Amino acid sequence: MAHITFIHGIANKPDCDALLRIWLQALARNDGPDLGSEGISASMVYWADVMYAAPLIDDGRYESVADDDFESIRQDGITPEQAEDWREELPPDEAAQIDALARHLGADEPDEEVDPVPIGTPEAELERIPLPWAIKKPMMERLLRDVHHYLFNALHSPRPGVQFRVQDEIRARFVAAIEAGNTLATGTPHVVVSHSMGTVIAYDCLKRVASCPSVSALMTLGSPLGLDEIQDMLKPEWRRNDGFPTPRVRGRWVNVFDRLDPVAGFDPHFANDYRRDGTEAVEDIQEANWGAWRHSITKYLQGRQLRAALTQLLTP
Repeated sequence: MAHITFIHGIANKPDCDALLRIWLQALARNDGPDLGSEGISASMVYWADVMYAAPLIDDGRYESVADDDFESIRQDGITPEQAEDWREELPPDEAAQIDALARHLGADEPDEEVDPVPIGTPEAELERIPLPWAIKKPMMERLLRDVHHYLFNALHSPRPGVQFRVQDEIRARFVAAIEAGNTLATGTPHVVVSHSMGTVIAYDCLKRVASCPSVSALMTLGSPLGLDEIQDMLKPEWRRNDGFPTPRVRGRWVNVFDRLDPVAGFDPHFANDYRRDGTEAVEDIQEANWGAWRHSITKYLQGRQLRAALTQLLTP
């Protein structure tokens, strides 16, 4: 049977089984594909426990709110001071790269307040719904920390008595999940569906880890891989004219974005940055989410174009 390996993004999460169930339910909502009834298996590369002390309590609130990442912040136990202190201890070269990424994301300075466009006007459909600084600031800090700890292979202790070399640990989990998925998908498609920081992990493993097995296709959702600062941290393996993760992605790479997503919206088009032998190969799809927080995975998974593309990727 065909198989999907999911990998989640920034912020804390419920435990692995609960998170996979929430993603599958979001994908099936409103007449979307029910993978189980269609004979398609799925698994989750879970890495929240590498970064956070304990999973979110699965009491229904996370899956019942459209802006699910807000619940992640409420429960993750990180104070505003803790969210920023780690940056003060970085070596100068690492600090320079993370500070540049922070400036690009607008993580350190509140957005200028603007008068909202009247609802119902054509201009309202084009305006970014203002995201409260109290929400944007902690979310961007968590993205910065995740990017740094992963790409610089930081030594991190999420709870007493436990330490991880972050990149080593998550890479090992990803490779093991791909191996297991390939066993389940023998002779049928095996698709990686990644979200947010999970897209950076998926790309890194498929492009830069020699032991990583190949997959049929890659789908990235709400990805920051378009940012120059992240591309610089993926060098020397990443090159604009040869950035496509061949040979480990044998088929298509579909990139889905909402242009008002604060993580992906700065540079959401990947075709020019991840070429295959100099030729554009990534399929960029703009999908409109809703509300103030456009980065939510449960919104992406309800997208009509995303579902159509995923169905195609899973078809033998």
